[in-house]
Amino acid sequence: MRLVITADTHVPKRARDLPVPLWTAIEKADVVLHAGDWIDESLLDAVQARSRRLIGVYGNNDGPALRARLPEIARVELDGLRVAVVHETGPRARREERCAARFPDTDLLVFGHSHIPWDTVAPGGLRLLNPGSPTDRRTQPYATYLSARVAAGRLDRVELHRLPPR
Repeated sequence: MRLVITADTHVPKRARDLPVPLWTAIEKADVVLHAGDWIDESLLDAVQARSRRLIGVYGNNDGPALRARLPEIARVELDGLRVAVVHETGPRARREERCAARFPDTDLLVFGHSHIPWDTVAPGGLRLLNPGSPTDRRTQPYATYLSARVAAGRLDRVELHRLPPR
C-alpha cells in the first residue's frame, strides 16, 4: 500500500496550488494522509477527487467549513498498521513521550503544524512523522512531503521528498 503524507498546504494563502510532483504522487498513492492546515475547502475537494482514499484532519488555520468536514484526530488501520493523524502535538521537547502517552494503541502518528520534517520513534515503538510543508518551507531549506509503504502491519520505505523552488 503506497502512502503520501502531507500537511500545512496553506492553499491559496501560501501557494495557488500544490506543486505538480505532489499532485502526481497523490494520484498514484493508495492512501493520502493530510495533517491539516488546508485553508480552503476547494483544496480538500480537489484532493478527494484526485486520490483513491484520503485520511485528513483540520489544522489551527482551518475555519468552520473545514472543521465541519474533518475531524481533529483521524484514526485508521491500514493493512494492520494502526495510524492516527493530528495537526498539532505541542512543543518538540518531550514530544515522543507525550505522544506515546496520548496515542497508546497507535503504531504511526502523522502530524503537522511546525512545517519541519520529523521522523522519530517514541518509547514503546510509536513512529512519529511530520512531512513538513509542500508550499511554505519557513525555516527549512526545501518544501517537502513524505511517501511510504505499508505491508502486513509494517511501515517501510519512508522517503522525504524535496520539492523544487517555486
